[in-house]
Amino acid sequence: MASWNSIPLEIAYETFGWIAFFSWSISFYPQVILNFRRKSVVGLNFDFVVLNLTKHSSYLIYNASLYFSSAIQHQYFEKYGHGEMIPVAANDVAFSIHAVLLTAITLFQIVIYDRGNQKVSKISIATVCVVWLVAAVCFFIALPSNSWLWLISIFNSIQVFMTVIKYIPQVIMNFMRKSTDGFSIGNILLDFLGGVTNYAQMAVQSIDQNSWVNFYGNIGKTLLSLVSIFFDLVFMCQHYILYPEKKAVPPKLNKEGTEPLIRFSEERATPENV
Repeated sequence: MASWNSIPLEIAYETFGWIAFFSWSISFYPQVILNFRRKSVVGLNFDFVVLNLTKHSSYLIYNASLYFSSAIQHQYFEKYGHGEMIPVAANDVAFSIHAVLLTAITLFQIVIYDRGNQKVSKISIATVCVVWLVAAVCFFIALPSNSWLWLISIFNSIQVFMTVIKYIPQVIMNFMRKSTDGFSIGNILLDFLGGVTNYAQMAVQSIDQNSWVNFYGNIGKTLLSLVSIFFDLVFMCQHYILYPEKKAVPPKLNKEGTEPLIRFSEERATPENV
């Protein structure tokens, strides 16, 4: 296994990694807190949450397997070279565990809080079922030959696929409602920071090793950052430009500086004025 050539770059790698971890981890809390305060999940797309749980679960399987399994690490070095470093850090594993837990809590909030007339679509339910069925079939294919690196690459591909599609229902819902009310922008801002620093972490490692295998050796992590950044920009555009939050207009005051007890429009509606 390769070692670091530059101590400053190693420090930068760890720094970027943990910034990404804390940004992505904290990004779950604004939505959870918003749901708790409103006692409602109206405005949060349920398909987004269901698809997100599958996404983070598959990402956890990939990260934990590659980070802790010596057998899988051996297969990785056999494929990409013993001079390379594994593309998964401790912060990746920690983030995945935390993400699964917080997404599950958000899903629980959907169950107990006011949902309005919203529900999980049949398309999302079918997608999740098909994805896990494919994963199960791949497990039995990999079992006879111990092709564990290939198997976790399937889970990595699943998380990339789920990352691409999970944002789409929320984008469409915001467009249809012409509002982002109920969907926390704090989540998006922190997710954006996590995506940028995650990409920077990978770049630092590649510069130190003078090799870009870190990017295509963990294509899932690369695409995760790029896709997340793209959709975060879309959500920021929706929230701040297309559908900005409408501020309440204060009532007009009369000459004495007080609000009239009866507005003119209400006066016209009284029997005396009809």
